[in-house]
Amino acid sequence: MIPWFLALLGALVSVLAFPPFGPGWLIVIGTSLFLAAIRLSATPRQGLLIGVLYGLGFFGGLLWWLSELELLALILVPVQALYIVVFAWWLSRQNHRDPGSWSALAVGGWALMELVRYHFPVGGFEWGAAGYALSDALFTRRPAAVVGTSGLTILVVLIAAVTASAIARRFEYRLLWSIALILAVALVSSAGVGEGGVDGGSLRTAIVQGSTPCPFERCPPDERRRTYQQHLELTRTIEPGDVDLVVWPEGSTGATNADPVLNEDVREAIAAEVIRLGAAFLVGGDRTVSDTHWINANVYFDDTGLIAGEYRKQHPVPFGEYIPWRPVFGSIPALDRVPRDMIRGDGPVIFDLGGYRLGSVISFEGGFSRYALQHRRAGAEVLVVATNEASYGLTPASDQFIGMTRMRAVELGVPLIHAAVTGKSTFVDPLGSVGVTTGLGNVELITGSQEPGYATIYSSTGDLLMYLAALAGIVVWSMGRDLVGSATSITEEE
Repeated sequence: MIPWFLALLGALVSVLAFPPFGPGWLIVIGTSLFLAAIRLSATPRQGLLIGVLYGLGFFGGLLWWLSELELLALILVPVQALYIVVFAWWLSRQNHRDPGSWSALAVGGWALMELVRYHFPVGGFEWGAAGYALSDALFTRRPAAVVGTSGLTILVVLIAAVTASAIARRFEYRLLWSIALILAVALVSSAGVGEGGVDGGSLRTAIVQGSTPCPFERCPPDERRRTYQQHLELTRTIEPGDVDLVVWPEGSTGATNADPVLNEDVREAIAAEVIRLGAAFLVGGDRTVSDTHWINANVYFDDTGLIAGEYRKQHPVPFGEYIPWRPVFGSIPALDRVPRDMIRGDGPVIFDLGGYRLGSVISFEGGFSRYALQHRRAGAEVLVVATNEASYGLTPASDQFIGMTRMRAVELGVPLIHAAVTGKSTFVDPLGSVGVTTGLGNVELITGSQEPGYATIYSSTGDLLMYLAALAGIVVWSMGRDLVGSATSITEEE
């Protein structure tokens, strides 16, 4: 019973590490308890059951708010848990290995599991990665600029694996030197993070959170038009000369009667505000292009009032913005709300904003390191995450998402503007500190100044540490022999 109890306790503690709870360092304890349960498992079958308990407990506790969409959306919980189940079953089969080998396999196997999970199925899912839990921990933000959120995940699992061996009384003290060396390298490498930023003035930005006429509910057919009007009216309260950039979130415009590209009246009304304020605008919206397809884009107005380009979302939400394998799933009644599939954008787009180069990602993309990294490598000095969030009500989804976008800012060394239609909206500096934040469902206007960022090692190397950890695990596994020496079973120790 002890391994099963540790698995359930580990799942609970891991959930508590994420917003709106915390502190984030609880993820180390939760992961340690889970790995200890695997280390104590007597058979692979028991390891599999431990994976079921932890996987369903963790992802169920973290993602319960998916039920706000449809109960069908909760299918994501067992899909994500399946990765944990396979990992636990496989790692329990390695319990005969010595502490050093087992720890290397735990870290490498976890890294490989996460790399696959981040990309498959239907584009992957990063939510719940251990590194994201640490977004509230100041001491981890500088190392994140070196190794990224994925690297923090590896460090968490490394510490947890050694702790698990100690709990299971299969411990090798030489492993402590490995952890100490790795942590020392991470700290030394990140010592200068946040110093020596590029020259440039402050960028004064306004986030217009106009909300919807009926937050968190489905509105009449004119919802999008009224949502656009609320954003326009709130924008008209900004004084000329106060800001350089105005951001309207995802879904603040759209449909035929409220799209600035298709509707001349909407375009001219926004352009008039551009001219009045002398500021550039980034406006989120969607538009139908055919009976079967549509586009989700951030439209950029330069300070002359002209549309100077747009960024099109590259990663649609499966079953929310498109139906994968539509001939198979399209007949499910709950999916009638998705009659068209989103057309994917084909890469990053950078907008010239005076002394700054502006990049943007849209909603779901902010939860993946790879899309923000694309924009940073393309030259973005400021990053906007434009999102909707209206579907998740008063749940922790928004807090969890802000935790993820905080890590985007830290990884890339850029100021980040997090704009949501119904909240929460906020500003994040390059060290991950959060500024003034709106409430959920409110009509609010917030302003902030973004200071120049700095170059980070992660911007160049990406998820290198995770790939190296996965490779090391594969090498140790393929060797088929211990690194330190023969493991001693618990029974023999006793």
